[in-house]
Amino acid sequence: MNWDEEPPQDTGRLVGATAEGEELAAEAALRPKDLTEFVGQPKVREQLDLVLRAARARGGTADHVLLSGAPGLGKTTLSLIIAAEMGAPIRITSGPAIQHAGDLAAILSSLTEGEVLFLDEIHRMSRPAEEMLYMAMEDFRVDVIVGKGPGATAIPLELPPFTLVGATTRAGLLPPPLRDRFGFTGHMEFYAPAELERVIQRSARLLEVETTDGGAAEIAGRSRGTPRIANRLLRRVRDYAQVKGDGVVTREAASRALAVFEVDGRGLDRLDRSVLEALLKLFGGGPVGLSTLAVAVGEERETVEEVAEPFLVREGLLARTPRGRVATPAAWEHLGLRPPQGTAAVGGPPEGLFES
Repeated sequence: MNWDEEPPQDTGRLVGATAEGEELAAEAALRPKDLTEFVGQPKVREQLDLVLRAARARGGTADHVLLSGAPGLGKTTLSLIIAAEMGAPIRITSGPAIQHAGDLAAILSSLTEGEVLFLDEIHRMSRPAEEMLYMAMEDFRVDVIVGKGPGATAIPLELPPFTLVGATTRAGLLPPPLRDRFGFTGHMEFYAPAELERVIQRSARLLEVETTDGGAAEIAGRSRGTPRIANRLLRRVRDYAQVKGDGVVTREAASRALAVFEVDGRGLDRLDRSVLEALLKLFGGGPVGLSTLAVAVGEERETVEEVAEPFLVREGLLARTPRGRVATPAAWEHLGLRPPQGTAAVGGPPEGLFES
């Protein structure tokens, strides 16, 4: 996929890590307001706390901050916390919204001193705007070009000191000159189940939902290491408990609710299982090409590659090889299937398929 292409959207999936519309509004009510409330990411929290405290002690603006990591791990939340900790307003925009240098110049010229500019998906910003951002970050000024051709004139425009917080899901696509201009870079890791349990318990209190330890643990185990997914699953389990139970989120209620929504014990949903089932049952565990696998499950190639595969690879259920996609022994075990006789450790030619 090219850097400027629209990424596949998984907002229709209960375990999708992106959010739009009403989902964003629901998230806003659950977001922590300061670093002491923020759960998880201990290294990033500690380092960021030092950066912000030092900036406040100097009475100046904080260094520019780059946050990288998968969707749903809290990059937007941390940007809001940075603004709150610095007592500054925040302006929120995204890379795809800035397609011309003039778009960026209009935003930068309207910033106030100390303001935080949050630029989501910064790697998808246009190249001309990116080059203008270099000077704005380093010298707090931009050159606005007036006119065209030989008569064009560059007018320097001084900017008040500001803090840029860039967020990206694909840090490798950022050019080194842009990456180097950030004073602090934090990489967001996936959450451990114990951390997600704390996230769920906190969200349950805010939603005024009674949740047992077992219920929180059951949801955490199916949340794919992502707080956004954990909060989404909590709201769906709450709905089930209110309609089919006594309103209490217990382990049993969570298990039954997530079975209704087709989220299994490891967090796989219909799409994930379709990919694994096609790989195992139709192709004997692989290797099989990505395009062929996508046709087999009736999805676009990009959807399989960008939406389903990352989690399956991270869970050790699927491997990418030069010859194609192959299933691991854990995939056979998870679907309750036995590998064909003579199959290699991570997949091979089908010689029969047996239910275990």
